[in-house]
Amino acid sequence: MVSRIREKYGLSERHACRIVSQPRGTQRYVPTLRADEDALTQAIIALASQYGRYGYRRITALLQRIGWKVGRDRVQRIWRREGLKVPKKHKPRARLWLNDGSCIRLRPERANHVWSFDFVEGHTHDGRSLRIMTLIDEFTRECLDLRVARRINSFGVIETLAAAMLTKGVPEHVRCDNGPEMVARTLREWLAQLGTKPLYIEPGSPWENGYCESFNGKLRDECLKLEIFYSLKEAQIVIGAWRDHYNRVRPHSSLGYRPPAPMTMEAISQQLPTSAIMQ
Repeated sequence: MVSRIREKYGLSERHACRIVSQPRGTQRYVPTLRADEDALTQAIIALASQYGRYGYRRITALLQRIGWKVGRDRVQRIWRREGLKVPKKHKPRARLWLNDGSCIRLRPERANHVWSFDFVEGHTHDGRSLRIMTLIDEFTRECLDLRVARRINSFGVIETLAAAMLTKGVPEHVRCDNGPEMVARTLREWLAQLGTKPLYIEPGSPWENGYCESFNGKLRDECLKLEIFYSLKEAQIVIGAWRDHYNRVRPHSSLGYRPPAPMTMEAISQQLPTSAIMQ
């Protein structure tokens, strides 16, 4: 606009800037293009293509982890310039505490304090159903197991919990809803023998199991909606690989954009695109 005013009316730059309220410093600013701008842009595009549900904050964390000295603002500028899509924000949930400060649910305070599990439904290409049991530690956010099968009853729940306890130890509490396989007498008696207390949420209140519901949403968005499973075995392998990535590579916002169980730098570089590693 300043240039057009000067050309049309023959005014000085100072006068034209005063007319449109444009600071002269802004008018004379010449953007500088850094030497690594193209390489960084290609790295961001490669990561955004591989992890379509990640926003620029998680992409920044991945870049920093593989050696890029880059800040969030610069990545956001390139992100918007390239027209990359930012995932839509989920609607905020209601508070989980009352006005008097009392808590509706037990909040995790340390590892193995509260585990939670739930079920996610899926299907293979032939239309047959899949049932996925998700088990997480609410404090560390680590996914302890993802059991994929056609059907999972109370004995399958016990097997999954027992396998996780062999490596992580026995939790103090286990949170779940009121499904038949969760309130089964066999499961309740087995947990009582271990000294683990079950925490059942109110019927029809999935937000009370918020940590697990949040994890289930990530599983759907980043894995189940993007894959076609032609067999049960394929589903087990693909979902297991996603679980490994979630625990060891994927930046978690509540953990300062660190994964629950970080990998070494060498292992991370092997999983990320080559163009994202080169500077």
